[in-house]
Amino acid sequence: MPKFFTFKGGIHPGEFKFTERDAIEDFVAPDVVYIPLSQHFGKPAKPVVKKGDKVYVGSLVGEPDGGFSASIHSSVSGTVKKVDKYHHFSGNMEQTVIIENDGQMEKDPAIKSAYSDSITPEKIIEIARDYGIVGLGGATFPASIKMSPPQGKTFDTLILNGAECEPYLTSDHRLMIEFPEEIILGALLIKKAINANKLIIAIEENKMDAVSVYEKIKDKYKFDIAILKTKYPQGGEKQIIKAILDREVPEGGLPVDIHTYVQNVGTAYALWDAVYNGMPLVKRIVSITGSVKNRKNLKVAIGTPISALIEHCGGYMGEAGKLITGGPMMGIALYTDEIPVTKGTSGVLIQRKEEMSLDEPTNCIRCGRCISSCPMDLMPNLLGDFSEFYKFEESKELGVLNCIECGSCSYVCPAKRHLVQLIKVTKAELKKKGR
Repeated sequence: MPKFFTFKGGIHPGEFKFTERDAIEDFVAPDVVYIPLSQHFGKPAKPVVKKGDKVYVGSLVGEPDGGFSASIHSSVSGTVKKVDKYHHFSGNMEQTVIIENDGQMEKDPAIKSAYSDSITPEKIIEIARDYGIVGLGGATFPASIKMSPPQGKTFDTLILNGAECEPYLTSDHRLMIEFPEEIILGALLIKKAINANKLIIAIEENKMDAVSVYEKIKDKYKFDIAILKTKYPQGGEKQIIKAILDREVPEGGLPVDIHTYVQNVGTAYALWDAVYNGMPLVKRIVSITGSVKNRKNLKVAIGTPISALIEHCGGYMGEAGKLITGGPMMGIALYTDEIPVTKGTSGVLIQRKEEMSLDEPTNCIRCGRCISSCPMDLMPNLLGDFSEFYKFEESKELGVLNCIECGSCSYVCPAKRHLVQLIKVTKAELKKKGR
């Protein structure tokens, strides 16, 4: 029997992986794409194109604005209609490069493979920066920065995160099954860039079909497989490190402090595409699921309006109550389906009105369920109380900044308290005060 790795705490929500057996389909880019200049952790990119400019697939349209930023590229060939404010998943109107697709999908003439057996770590990191590679597991942290540890810090282990523990989402699962060697080749590029000794791919036990795929190639590429117990949030960076390596990221620290690097399987695939094919990050896999007539896993051009994906899948099934980008636990509710797909869009979940919980919160009954489910050993009940009474400094002393906002506490709370929302308010107030 294989060993199933896990961590303390967590929950077991329904999986609802409706699309896990559905092969990835290529979605034809729409007539117009809306490419936000803010698709990553850090400052938005600066536009380098203007109205009337001709662009190709892979053409640079936004350059990094400082260290914590990322390049943005065109996902179609065509003409820039304008650079203007447009709908954004954040709820704000953000600077967006709007491109009229000419339907030719011509690649930028500069696109070419940069791979060689002697490719250097510096070149890999440079490509990750110039080709807009960011973490595709949700955080969208620029990969080039993550692969460049501070002076004196080193990595010894690379964990490739294929957990995909969020309910409904299957984009990583399908990617792992359909492109295993490409993912591992991308991971080996990361391993070389960070000078790690060991590569481990981590997959939850509800994806044993993916495990069997990687068992067949692990000796060829010399990596290990860690099978994770199916539990949420097993895919969290700190949780996956603790489960597999029994290492703990220090409070206020980073995985590099314990010599560990974690990266999503989609990011490894994107880096493979950039190095081997010269293609910047201009497409990603998106699961369209929930109350839609035909659920699918689609390979989508960045900048495609979500409305186009829902239409392609047959439209809404019943009256839509909530539209979420990402999964139901950590995803973001959207105010319109005209918001475009970005690098961080792992899925689109549609919920009918009757599926939504509209219960009003009541008083905490001190049952302790939120405490036992918290993967960070916090006391969400007290953090919620402190937020309601504006005791933000007291929350800080209780470790509120360590909260990963996974939603486990809100999920198990019988009083239906909006604990994650209260914690987010506290974090925002502390950030405002520079603490």
